[in-house]
Amino acid sequence: MPGHLHAETWGRGDPVVLVHGFTQSGRAWGSIGEELGKRHRVTAVDAPGHGRSVEVQAGLPGGADLMAAAAPARAAWIGYSMGGRYALHVALRHPAQVARLVLVSATAGIDDAAERAARRRSDEMLATRVEQDGLEPFVRWWLEQPLFATLPPDAADLDSRLTGTAAGLASSLRLAGTGTQQPLWERVTNLTMPVLVVAGELDKKYLQLAERLVAAIGSTARLSVIAAAGHACHRERPDSFLAVVEPFLDGP
Repeated sequence: MPGHLHAETWGRGDPVVLVHGFTQSGRAWGSIGEELGKRHRVTAVDAPGHGRSVEVQAGLPGGADLMAAAAPARAAWIGYSMGGRYALHVALRHPAQVARLVLVSATAGIDDAAERAARRRSDEMLATRVEQDGLEPFVRWWLEQPLFATLPPDAADLDSRLTGTAAGLASSLRLAGTGTQQPLWERVTNLTMPVLVVAGELDKKYLQLAERLVAAIGSTARLSVIAAAGHACHRERPDSFLAVVEPFLDGP
């Protein structure tokens, strides 16, 4: 079901687009969005199935097209986790719209077809769980997963996550889960804009993926590791995150 994505914009300066992670919304960027808005015109998008875009059903390519339509031209894009996968699709499908790209705790996909199929089955089980349990029990359970073991409760953004719906999250899992993503490792060599890949030091899986992304993209990409942080490194260590992202946004 195509539609228009909800987006909020604030600040003044060169445009920056923010794309959140699974179960979140555009409001999830908190103090990071506020700080970026002091020097940039920030647009925070609610991804399909999330926030105030809960009625929009779209996979990664279609969702990326909708995001590109909702965003200003020639912006810097910052995507976290699921949002990083969306932002990567935007950069590959609409390169003229992406001046710079920041990928936080993101991946270019699962190479092995059998592993992708297993991930799709896992995501289908999660979709069924959220439909059966309801939004709040599922979100609370989701935040208890090992991936978020280092995320402090006051940075978990629970209130924002609860603005969604169980149906929206289920749709997102089925249409835009990692198992649905065709691997982009060979295509990322086509990225010509500057790329910053960010990962938390304690998030070993995504740190390895970040290193692989930088190697695959080539000379236009560089890696920044946030010390003493896990998967949600931008929320766990916002000052450290901004210390690497803001100079990148202002760079040549």
